[in-house]
Amino acid sequence: MRAETTFKPDLSSQEEIARRLKMRARIRAYLASFTKHFTLIVVGLIFVLPMYWMVSSALKPNAEMFVIPPKWIPSQLLWDRFPKAFEYIPFLLFAGNTTYITIYNVVATLVSCTLVAYGFGVLQWRGRDVFFYLLIATMILPYQVTLIPQYIIFSRLHWINSFKPLNVPAWFGTPFLIFLLRQFFMTIPVDLIDAAKIDGASHPRILWNIFLPLSLPALATMSIFTFMWNWNDFLGPLIYLSDPNKMTLTLGLYNYIGPGWDRTEWGMLLAASTMIAIPPVVLFFFAQRYFIEGISVTGIKS
Repeated sequence: MRAETTFKPDLSSQEEIARRLKMRARIRAYLASFTKHFTLIVVGLIFVLPMYWMVSSALKPNAEMFVIPPKWIPSQLLWDRFPKAFEYIPFLLFAGNTTYITIYNVVATLVSCTLVAYGFGVLQWRGRDVFFYLLIATMILPYQVTLIPQYIIFSRLHWINSFKPLNVPAWFGTPFLIFLLRQFFMTIPVDLIDAAKIDGASHPRILWNIFLPLSLPALATMSIFTFMWNWNDFLGPLIYLSDPNKMTLTLGLYNYIGPGWDRTEWGMLLAASTMIAIPPVVLFFFAQRYFIEGISVTGIKS
């Protein structure tokens, strides 16, 4: 009889192949992670570059400000430009006006947009979707289209050269922020609303005790957007404000611009611009977690 031969796999070779596959997979993962982080670092540096140039130019002598190639590191740090920026124009007065307008609009926008978003996202009523689509359609209109009619209305109300044209419209909501908060409201389970109604809760109580605590990321996102828009607004104050005591920071920077290119105090202008940019950067730094969470969650359910 012929002897039967059995096949015995080479375990050592199989282990070697598995080890090489794991090594290749690990190398690919490392390369992917390195590429992602390297790309993020490069893009981040590109976005930080203008801010760095503004700060460095605020500290460098005028002779080094516009040289080619650019001199990124100042040979002399002129820190005295920052206190001089406070003296060149009434910086604190303009900062107070800007803070008042910004905080007022943040509060008014949160109140108005929350009520409208609750009506569009939670309440059931005839024609709700039609009116919501009309609201979204207003986002198509550029600000310049409604600028002249708004100015005529505010002029006939004798609101020109006051803060009312910059503050009162905030009580009528912002379509984009209403859409943002409405999307967030629609991610909240309906069972919570039904349970609250069974307990006898009214809609104002449901909004206050259930929706607002659960919507902190979206509300923080709305606050950041509103703060940025109003803190950096230039066109609105330029159109409606002419009294020097009511000017904002962005409008007050005009006082740094001289009659000619060579007669402009660019150092103090950039120093003041640096100080104006600090509050939005600090706000976003501390609220970025809520901002990112609010942006990501609002797109889950439509």
